[in-house]
Formats: sequence, structure tokens, C-alpha cells
Amino acid sequence: MRKNSVKNTRINGEVQKVLAEIIRGEIKDPRISPWTSVVSVEVAPDLKTCKAWISVLGGEEVRRATLEGLRSAEGYIRRQLAKTVNLRNTPEIIFVMDQSIEYGVNMSRRIDEVMAQDSQNAQDREDAEDL
Repeated sequence: MRKNSVKNTRINGEVQKVLAEIIRGEIKDPRISPWTSVVSVEVAPDLKTCKAWISVLGGEEVRRATLEGLRSAEGYIRRQLAKTVNLRNTPEIIFVMDQSIEYGVNMSRRIDEVMAQDSQNAQDREDAEDL
């Protein structure tokens, strides 16, 4: 199976959906933040390994604890994945922290701050011209 084949793309999507459901609803580890999302999944063509990019909304300590909790629950997650998705091999899951969502939220907040400051400066200039 090639890396970018239609079959591999479908497997990636299905594994991502199932991983998100398992993390959201079945794991009871208190270290795992409720604001955890599976951003992307890449299953190797030989179905031996799977990289799962996760994003956690919160501070560095929350991210670290969530990643630690997910790594400790990897056996359970893999077993649930095997029950749900019928694959020849159940891939070994490697969790990778992805900060793209947090980066986007941070950039959106900065843009809002700059826009507010810009409108305030424009208002100040108009008030100065009126005098």
C-alpha cells in the first residue's frame, strides 16, 4: 500500500475518528485534559506504526500531563482500536504534541488586540483633529 493511496487516506481518517472517540469518552485518567483533540493521524503503509498528532488547550503542565497519560494508556487505546477498526495489524501508536490550534488561537487574540489598538489610535487622531 502506498503512502498517499485512497486506502491509506481512509484508514487514517477512520483511525483518527476512533482515537478521538476513545480519548474523549473511554479513558478515565485524570491527567488527560478534557480539551484534548486528535488533529491528524498518519498510519504507516505497513500498518505497524501510527503517529497521532494531538492538541491540548491549556498550559505547558497540562500538555505534559496529558501526553504522559496518553502514553501510559497506549495499551488500552490500542486494544480498543483493534476491537473497533478491523485491520490486519493494529498499529503501535506514537503520540506527538501539535500546537497548531493553540498557535491559531494565540494569533487570533493578537490580531484582535492590534485591531482594537488601531481603532483606538484612529479615534484619538479624529479627536485631535476636531480640536
